[in-house]
Amino acid sequence: MDLFNSALGKNITFRHPDYFIITGFSGIPNVKHYFVFLLFVYVVSVVGNTAVMAVIFLDHNLRGPKYIAVFNLAFVDLFGNSALVPKVLDIFLFNHPNIPYNDCLTFLFFCYTCLCMQSFNLVALAYDRLIAIIFPLHYQVKVTQNFMLYLIAAFWAFAIIAVLIAVGLITRLSICAPAFVNSYFCDHGQIYRLSCNDHYPNYVLSCLYPVLFFWIPLAFILLSYLYIGCTLAKVATVHEGLKAFKTCIGHLLLVAIYFIPLLVTFTLMEKIHPNARIINLSLTSVFPPMLNPIVYVLQTQEIKVSLKKLLNIRGKSNKIITM
Repeated sequence: MDLFNSALGKNITFRHPDYFIITGFSGIPNVKHYFVFLLFVYVVSVVGNTAVMAVIFLDHNLRGPKYIAVFNLAFVDLFGNSALVPKVLDIFLFNHPNIPYNDCLTFLFFCYTCLCMQSFNLVALAYDRLIAIIFPLHYQVKVTQNFMLYLIAAFWAFAIIAVLIAVGLITRLSICAPAFVNSYFCDHGQIYRLSCNDHYPNYVLSCLYPVLFFWIPLAFILLSYLYIGCTLAKVATVHEGLKAFKTCIGHLLLVAIYFIPLLVTFTLMEKIHPNARIINLSLTSVFPPMLNPIVYVLQTQEIKVSLKKLLNIRGKSNKIITM
């Protein structure tokens, strides 16, 4: 960050607070019950995503391009919830709302990077389904393991660079207002509004990034499934169409779980109470990582078969040991 600021001019000094005070859940009655629920969601998320990653890693039959994306989604969900939930519990449940300046920016970086990657993973899975259904004969050529690895790596690089730019622009802000952040984490929008110098570049990013990380991925996914639906309606029988579309159910559920709460929350942003908005946004951050592994285990036959196989092997080995 020092290199970033030196590029702006050696004689520029920025006023940074020693710490930020996160106040998002303050004043919400009986909020400790919500934190117990949040802890439950986190535990289920850790167990579920770890199980999905373990099954894909241990079963050599699940090494296709699709499962590379599923593995990465489980990793992002596990990493994102682990970056967010323990810190939120520490801040509000154990009453440690003061976060040092650099720690707050690190918190912001990890949370936003994982949120971006959740969206990009759904794009990768949508592309996989699009090629598998529309060009089944070319699927092995167009969507290879290397292609999916490069695509996921490109998404990671783009998300990391984009979020680093946002963090770098925050470091050039002088924070003159009291350093109270009315959110449940170190929110970019809440922080840049505390500055007393020009924060127009931060404002531009706050308008641009939702388009890049939310609207464009959602548009690509919806257009992909519109194209799939139109193609199946023209060339397939009803039975064949339903059979092909059945392979998309798991992914469509993930898309609904991730995008619909965000759409509802941001559409009604100005009409709901700030406390309700914070609760809604926090739920949209932690719920998809909990539900994603459940959806994939229940909706993907290969993962269910692999999980049963691994559990049977584990059960037999335990019997042998006890004998």
